[in-house]
Amino acid sequence: AVDESELLTVPDGWKEPAFTREDNPKGLLEESSFATLFPKYREAYLKECWPLVQKALGEHYVNAALDLIEGSMTVTTTKKTFDPYAIIRARDLIKLLARSVPFEQAVRILQDDVACDIIKIGSLVRKRETFIKRRARLLGPKGSTLKALELLTNCYIMVQGNTVSALGPFSGLKEVRKVVLDTMKNIHPIYNIKTLMIKRELAKDPELRTQSWERFLPKFKRKNLKKRKEPKKKNTKKEYTPFPPPQPESQIDKELASGEYFLKERQKKRKRMEEIKAKQADAVKRRQEERNKAFIPPKEKPVVKTKKASTEKKIDIEAIKEKVKNAKKKKLGALPDEEVKLKMAADEKKKKKK
Repeated sequence: AVDESELLTVPDGWKEPAFTREDNPKGLLEESSFATLFPKYREAYLKECWPLVQKALGEHYVNAALDLIEGSMTVTTTKKTFDPYAIIRARDLIKLLARSVPFEQAVRILQDDVACDIIKIGSLVRKRETFIKRRARLLGPKGSTLKALELLTNCYIMVQGNTVSALGPFSGLKEVRKVVLDTMKNIHPIYNIKTLMIKRELAKDPELRTQSWERFLPKFKRKNLKKRKEPKKKNTKKEYTPFPPPQPESQIDKELASGEYFLKERQKKRKRMEEIKAKQADAVKRRQEERNKAFIPPKEKPVVKTKKASTEKKIDIEAIKEKVKNAKKKKLGALPDEEVKLKMAADEKKKKKK
């Protein structure tokens, strides 16, 4: 008895054996062909590398034709073609060449463990300016973001026009598609790159391979910093009632309620005139009040009396005189009597010597 878990596991480094002539000795019954158009600016490059394309496809017994007048490339199977999937790989090769992928990279599609994916991003964003910004975000400064994505997924990525061409293993292509679509949905690629880096480190540990990685992976939440502007006029919905709203009263109904309906025309006219005169009187009164405001004097501020300096404290006149005398001496630079006498004696000696 063999354990089922052992049957389901694939050993490390296992590869499917290559498809050879022995697997299909009689070849194909029908001829298949695929054609694709290429832009004018790719004409010179394709003309130069076309012999190499024919040589690479010739190994798989697939013919390739380049039509420069129509601007198309065609691949067809022959009687010697034994691999039925070779024509699909040849179709992908000419598609990649048309999307500006260099021949050195595009020829890898003919290998068994390499696939390609052409992601259309042109219709994912409405505004052209927004599309250009998000596409530049995928490339990163000096192509650093794209290079990091290539290293993590082991894929070659080419951003050209409205498409992104990716070439590499199936697991890597799945990650590339997710990152590209998220970038076009305004999710920065650095978040997905961080997740891929963590997954790469976790895959190295043999114990964690069979476990769930949810606890290790970062969870990025969207932060809407800008709040939605609330409208000035808010329309509040009324409670739904199955009955229709009451009919508004007409002018006759209002007159009947007030008793005005039964008055004569002369009385009605007099009443209307009285109402008009009352309104006019109110307007005149308000206008007169506005005019009289200019003649109302403003309120004067109360005068604050200054307090007189208190002369209760006694002043020591003798002490002040002493201070003034000392200050005068200092200002004039007067010397004491002894110093003056010594100075005079010194001056007389100098005169005698002369």
